[in-house]
Amino acid sequence: MSVTVFLRAPRGARVLGSLARSTAVSARPPLFSAAVQRITAPTKPGKTEPTELHESPYTLPNALTVARIAACPFLAYAIVKGDFQIATGILVASGLTDWLDGYLARKWNQKTVIGSIIDPMADKMLVTTLVVCLTYKGLLPLPLAVLIFGRDFALSMWAFYLRYKSLPPPRTLKRYFDPTMPSAEVQPTQISKINTALQLVLMAFTTASPLLVSAGYPIGAYLEGLQWIVAGTTIWSGLSYVGASGYKFLKQPGKKRLGKK
Repeated sequence: MSVTVFLRAPRGARVLGSLARSTAVSARPPLFSAAVQRITAPTKPGKTEPTELHESPYTLPNALTVARIAACPFLAYAIVKGDFQIATGILVASGLTDWLDGYLARKWNQKTVIGSIIDPMADKMLVTTLVVCLTYKGLLPLPLAVLIFGRDFALSMWAFYLRYKSLPPPRTLKRYFDPTMPSAEVQPTQISKINTALQLVLMAFTTASPLLVSAGYPIGAYLEGLQWIVAGTTIWSGLSYVGASGYKFLKQPGKKRLGKK
């Protein structure tokens, strides 16, 4: 079934927008289906030309990612209070949702640009929460915490710059923070994915270390070795974003490409 919407423009010009929905049975829940919409503007009489790319961020994978972000304050409270059983449980649940949102995004074809941004953001918020709280409790070395934060701060500033550079004019604050108007896609490098995984493994074992030690499993030497490995991958992954392999400017409809891949 096809639904066509006409919007009347000045001097009788019409802007045509068409959204097509398939009536076939689909595995995707209709309330969480990702949609990409091209906003068109009149050029010549009877013709329209796409000018901007819009997409819906309201998908189930993105909702799971937001839930992972929302769990961070509860994780922090549990660690600071010394309740490592609850903290470990929250950490395990966060790991499961991290896997599930990626699986559903692929299975239901719900990959979005905003999802490519908030998913690694959720991982970083989780790592940041763990680093701060575990360092506060004396379970993580301060120099390693400073190294992790320094790398993440530098990459955050780089991401803000890329957003500004790739955003089509006019560059306003409203358009800059509009999640439905993608302009650049974050493409984590392979070493960055490995680094994030190693950081999460380190934080998970560090969080569970009081429980493991009390159960008779001395893991201090293993944690120290893993800390040195994470320090190395943190530096390496930060340097991997110096080139253009970690991002891509999106081609806006009707516009010249804003940058190279």
